[in-house]
Amino acid sequence: MSSHTTTPRQSAPGQSAPGKVPSLAILVAISTLAPVSMNVFLPSLGGMVDAFNTTSSRVQLTMSLYFAAVAIAQIFVGPLSDRYGRRPVVIGGLVIYVIGSGLCLVAESIEALILARLVQAAGGSAGIALARAIVRDLHGREQSASVIGYVTMGMTVGPMVAPVLGGLLDETYGWRGGFYLMFILGVIVLVAAWINLHETNHERAANGGIKGLWRNYKALAGQPLYWAFALTAMFTSAIYFSYLGGAPYIASEKLGMNPATMGLYFTYVAIGYIIGNGISGRFAARIGVLPMILAGSTLPTLAVLMLLADMWLNLSEAYALALFGPMFLVGLGNGICLPSALSGAVSVRPDLAGAASGLSGSIQIGFGAIASALVAWLLSEEMWMAEIWPMAVVMGVCMLATWVSALMALRLDRQ
Repeated sequence: MSSHTTTPRQSAPGQSAPGKVPSLAILVAISTLAPVSMNVFLPSLGGMVDAFNTTSSRVQLTMSLYFAAVAIAQIFVGPLSDRYGRRPVVIGGLVIYVIGSGLCLVAESIEALILARLVQAAGGSAGIALARAIVRDLHGREQSASVIGYVTMGMTVGPMVAPVLGGLLDETYGWRGGFYLMFILGVIVLVAAWINLHETNHERAANGGIKGLWRNYKALAGQPLYWAFALTAMFTSAIYFSYLGGAPYIASEKLGMNPATMGLYFTYVAIGYIIGNGISGRFAARIGVLPMILAGSTLPTLAVLMLLADMWLNLSEAYALALFGPMFLVGLGNGICLPSALSGAVSVRPDLAGAASGLSGSIQIGFGAIASALVAWLLSEEMWMAEIWPMAVVMGVCMLATWVSALMALRLDRQ
């Protein structure tokens, strides 16, 4: 594993000297905040309806618009980091995240909470996008897939534990309990990043930043291999997001689960994701990104087929396991596929790693938000209420699109 030690073209106050690299722990930490913020308050969604005297569809906006804000913000943070460096953009993002978390705590209406979530999402997006760019600054394509696997394996512990903690905090402090946790974690990670997040982008792109945004993205748009990798990541993530948009509602309405129990069941997908990322960390550098992508895409396919079989057979006696069990395979497959797909995307143009990471992350989260909102809307319709099939069908469509993109990446990479 090698690291860039070239002299930066221009120095900025407070930047780390070349040769220093961030620890794996800080990359995990900055990547974890936004996913934790997506998951920690899932068990509280039902309680928010009563707390704000509103509808479930409006409360769902605190999640779907959060995804959308994370997606849009990544479009800007990537090119900014190519021009000004990874460290200042991440630090700035963490400050915004903490402010947004504080605003969530003092929100007195659902509209105020939604706006605060948008601020929180914009800040948290920097860590998601730039952790991958930092890894690519330091390593080649195959090795980056392994390191990204280890980073995401570590960061998954937070989202895995988050729904459990969110359910317990909800029972003690109400819906604000999860947001107290977000605010405290944000402050801790901000301090840790200020100390340990050393700069890795020592060859700044002169045409980066907002002025070069259009130019950089135009260059990426002309790279078919980039799009094949990025779309693979987008569609395989959308399988999970589709589940996220439907499972809480089905579990609450059909199974009558309380928030704490629901949080425990959500660990199925997280455990699978941890194991999958561990496999990526160990084998991606040896096997290569394309075999890992193909292997990882097979497992969510099996999960979707299991859900469709459950829909056909109406396995009501073991419905909780039938609903949450297949998600272990979704997590396992995403953990194997995503590090390699994202590493491939940011490696097509290493000089634009920040922009490539930001754009791939943007479409990944953005399309996931659409898939999640679509499932939630279908389940809110009276004729389909608490039925599993809208979620299973949307997941199936995303699964087929994953295979098309993955096979396209295989063909283009061999040319």
